[in-house]
Amino acid sequence: MDFIKEPMDIENKSMEIIAPHLAALHLSEAETKVYSRMIHASGDVEYAPFIRLHPEAIKAAQEALQKGCNIYTDVEMVRTGIHKASFNRYGGKIECRVADPEIADIAKKEGITRSMAAMRAFGKALAGSIVAIGNAPTALFEVLRMIEEENILPAVVIGIPVGFVGAADSKKALAENTKVPYITVEGTKGGSPIAASAINAIMYLLDNRR
Repeated sequence: MDFIKEPMDIENKSMEIIAPHLAALHLSEAETKVYSRMIHASGDVEYAPFIRLHPEAIKAAQEALQKGCNIYTDVEMVRTGIHKASFNRYGGKIECRVADPEIADIAKKEGITRSMAAMRAFGKALAGSIVAIGNAPTALFEVLRMIEEENILPAVVIGIPVGFVGAADSKKALAENTKVPYITVEGTKGGSPIAASAINAIMYLLDNRR
């Protein structure tokens, strides 16, 4: 059986297949690369019309990375999906506390999810950071609360939780916020690989070495 074996050839062919599905969206070159990477991670070209990028999101994320910002995630799957060699060039850390025993205790005591408790525990450290949420709508709702009530302003929120309970509503609320740039996907689609792919796309725009 004859098939493509070289990783970059596979990626390039994938991008060729995705490109016609973006043609009608009138995206910038940078936006096209972020959309393409997210669609590539999902394996689903039907993502194209549902992806939402704030006009300042890519620039804000790039500037934060170049300043050595941390990335705060809701689940380990997002942290795992971020390309470490690319991220390590900038000096920040990728933080996820969802599995910490302390967070489990807080969540149980306060009657909230562990992902929500983790975001609350990060607190003011989220200011100027990249927040990447790929699983838990409750984590995204908590970040939005912190933005509105505590004026803790991340550089950008990549909010792409997946599922049927709260996911669409949390992402709608993110897109309606007026304080922080964002990347999201409307509706129930999403997930940790998609959130990680958006970060990777932004890093590859800065430096495409792998």
